[in-house]
Amino acid sequence: MRPESVGKLCNAALPRLRGRSALVLPEYGRAGLIPSVVHLGLGAFHRAHQAMVFDRLLTAGDARWAVHGVAMRNPQLADSLAAQDGLYAVQIASSAGLTWQVPGALVRTSVAARERDQVLAAIAAPTTRWITLTVTEKGYGAELAELLVDGLARRFAAGAGITGITIVSCDNLSDNGRKLQALCVAAADERSAALAAWIASACAFPCSMVDRIVPAATPARLAAARAALGLEDACALGTEAFTEWVIERRFVDQSDGARLSSAGVTVVDDVRPFEEAKLRMLNGSHSAMAAIGVVAGLPVIADCINQPCVRELIYGLMTHEVAPHLARPDWESYRDALLARFSNPELKHSVHQIATDSSLKISQRWPLSVLGQLQAGKSFERMAFAAAVWMRYCRGVDEAGREYVIADPNAALMQALANQHAASAPATVKALGGLRQIWGEVLPAQPHWLARVTHWITEINAHGVLATTARVNQLTAG
Repeated sequence: MRPESVGKLCNAALPRLRGRSALVLPEYGRAGLIPSVVHLGLGAFHRAHQAMVFDRLLTAGDARWAVHGVAMRNPQLADSLAAQDGLYAVQIASSAGLTWQVPGALVRTSVAARERDQVLAAIAAPTTRWITLTVTEKGYGAELAELLVDGLARRFAAGAGITGITIVSCDNLSDNGRKLQALCVAAADERSAALAAWIASACAFPCSMVDRIVPAATPARLAAARAALGLEDACALGTEAFTEWVIERRFVDQSDGARLSSAGVTVVDDVRPFEEAKLRMLNGSHSAMAAIGVVAGLPVIADCINQPCVRELIYGLMTHEVAPHLARPDWESYRDALLARFSNPELKHSVHQIATDSSLKISQRWPLSVLGQLQAGKSFERMAFAAAVWMRYCRGVDEAGREYVIADPNAALMQALANQHAASAPATVKALGGLRQIWGEVLPAQPHWLARVTHWITEINAHGVLATTARVNQLTAG
């Protein structure tokens, strides 16, 4: 069937999809839904995570969770979704096989850079109860604060009858709710002390932790959606069966906690144990495997973890060097779930995608575990090896001699240092291991840490990444 002969996924096409096996469709009327959630950062993760939670709430009969999705700058996705009435298909891969779902929570789209007034009006609308954000892992800045505060100022100016709003960061930033609140209050205070006080007292900024692997969309995924639906879907994406959203019990409407719990969200008094476990077990392992995969020429995470030596390394890393310094009570079952998720062959999670912005991410993911091991007098060999592989990754060429682009704001510096000192492991570690923006103030001054990283770079240079991974396992066995 030629693509031009296939209809498009949209509201009018839903009836013809009824009865298809392994396909879940919205079971509620979408036509009359009024958005109560404004989401900033319209992209694959939100559509495969928060939007699917809101879809479950809508399915349960609570109409207060329809979403107005806002792309910050790029209009392409927002316009494609608008052409499909906000519908898109999600391929969900589990050990039982593949299923498809078409969530219906997204009912309106905008582009902040193009339709700013529309976005501000949505934030200020009396029907809006929540704002959620998946904007960046790099930290929030003045532009975001200005957008939020402009919208909140309109809401505040409306006066009587307008309540505060629950504003939820879903970005991988530690203490994200507090950071977002501080940013908004400070920006508001430059305009009006009364506005700042209202934001601080009437609005709620819960911390939250989100976890679901959502690889970048590919032509193969779009083709699979066309085959599954018999329709064109320019916005189809894929994800795993596992999903987790942990959110602090801090809402303008306190009944939201119970509603979210009914949809599978974990509502807690303190998100930090879950946040730390995710950053240091999932994200930390991802960063290690991404560096291994890029250098060894393994394109996706499943290819990495299905190498027995890599699986043993990551199991040991989480068990012996990361988990001892975490407070998540169920860390063992979380570790086992992570290993199963990493090995899912359907996800096709690119190592290059995960390695993006590594100089900004590693500082949150690795150093605290190393410092914990140092303080406890325990081995940090696996972490030292991960650091060594990352330094080898910085050269921009894999072990087969294939060049690759390092997608990182510090790429030029990283690559220059790595290649300038490639012939000398000690010089490499002195240069790259001394970058305090990555390793902090303590590790660059720890001789034993630097010596072990140097040892593993020497081994990698002599034997290759995978053979050296096996050597790490041999050294740390038992």
